[in-house]
Amino acid sequence: MAVALDSQIEKEVRILRQGLRRQRNLPKEAKNKVLYDMAAALMAGAEPILEANRHDLAQLPAQSSTAFRDRLTLNAARLQAMSESLRQVAALPDPVGEVLSDKTLANGLRLKKVRAPLGLILMIFESRPNVILEAFSLAFKAGNSILLRGGSESSHTAAAIYRLMKSCLGGVECFYGMEDYAREHVAELLLRKDLIDIVVPRGGEKLIDFVQQTARMPIIKNDRGMCHAYVDEDADLEMAVKVVANAKVQRPGVCNSLETVLVHKNCAAAFLPKLYLATDSAKLAWRVDAGAFAILKDKPRVEPAQEADWDTELLDLILNCRLVGGLDEALGHIERHGSKHSETILTKSQTKARQFQQDIDAAVVYWNASTRFTDGFEFGLGGELGISTQKLHVRGPVGLNELTTPRWVADGDGQIRE
Repeated sequence: MAVALDSQIEKEVRILRQGLRRQRNLPKEAKNKVLYDMAAALMAGAEPILEANRHDLAQLPAQSSTAFRDRLTLNAARLQAMSESLRQVAALPDPVGEVLSDKTLANGLRLKKVRAPLGLILMIFESRPNVILEAFSLAFKAGNSILLRGGSESSHTAAAIYRLMKSCLGGVECFYGMEDYAREHVAELLLRKDLIDIVVPRGGEKLIDFVQQTARMPIIKNDRGMCHAYVDEDADLEMAVKVVANAKVQRPGVCNSLETVLVHKNCAAAFLPKLYLATDSAKLAWRVDAGAFAILKDKPRVEPAQEADWDTELLDLILNCRLVGGLDEALGHIERHGSKHSETILTKSQTKARQFQQDIDAAVVYWNASTRFTDGFEFGLGGELGISTQKLHVRGPVGLNELTTPRWVADGDGQIRE
C-alpha cells in the first residue's frame, strides 16, 4: 500500500506523472524555445529574484559560515551565468531518440538501441538556488519531468524563480517546485516508487545518507567532495601554488573545492610558504601533520590536524595538509580518505601523472589543473544535476545524456522464437 502524501503534493506529482507521455514527445524546437525564453526572462526579471535572495540572506543566522552564505547568494554575475547555462543547454543536441546502435539479426529482426528519458525525477537540494534552473533545463531537454525540493533557507528566492519558470511554460506541466518545506514530505516521497522514477539528492552527507536509507527508487548519488591535490617533488612550484590556491579558495563552499593537499616531503619547505602567502589574504586556516607544522608553525591560523580532519568535508576556508614520501603514499592516503569525486596531481612527469590517473578511483582525475573544473557548465554540458560519485549508469557531471537511459526498439515481420 502506497504511503499517503499531502493532498496538494500528490495532486501536483500526479499531474507531472500524467504529462510524461507528452513530455517524451515534445519537439526539440519547442523545448529549446522554452529554454531561450527563460534565459531572456531571467535577465529581464532579475530584480525580483535578487530582492527575494536578499530577503533570504537577511534571515540567515548570524553564525552561518561565509561559505554557506556564498552558496545561497545570487548576484548579477551569477544570474548571467544561469542565463548562459540555459542557452547552452538549448544549443546542445537533443538526446531523446538518439540511435546508439542499429543492427539486423540473421532472422531479419531489426534492433535499435535508442536514448529515452528517465521519467519523473525528484531533485532534493540544499541552499543553492541556481540549481533550480540548471536541474530543470537538463531534465526538460532530456524529456523528463522534475519535482524540485530545495532548502527552506532559500525559500523566497526559489519561489521567485518558480514564478518566472511558470510564466515561460504557458501552462505546460513539467515541473513542480515544492514550497512546503516540512521534512516529512520528503520521507513520504522517497517511498513512492509508483510516482517517482529517479531521485537525485544534492547536498550534505546527512541528506545523502537519509536518501540512501529511505528511497525505494533508484538514486543518482552526488556524494561529498573530499577532493585532494598531490604536489610531487618535481612539480613546477609556481604552477602548483596557483592551481592549489584556486582549488581551495576560489569558492570553498562547493563540492569540487579542495579539502586536502598532500606534498612531497622533498619540496615541502619550498612549496608550503609560497602556498601560505598566496592564500593569506583569504585568511585560510590550516590543519597540518607534524612535518607541515614544523615548516609553518610560526604562521597564524596553523594548527595540528586531528585524525578526523582527513575524512571531513568542511566546505570552508580550511585546508588539510600532509607530507608524503612519494606517489604511492599519496595514492594510499587518497584511497583511504577520498570520496571518489575529483583528485589532481601536480608534476612535470607524464609517467607519474598517468599512473596517478590510472590508479585513482574517482569520477574526475586531473594533471596540473584545478579540481574546480569538475562542473557540467565547465565541461560544456550546459549544466549538471550534480557530480555523481557512483559507478552505475553515470559518473561525474550529470548532464543531458545522463538523464536518459538506453532502451531497445525491435522491428519484425512475424519472427517467432523456436
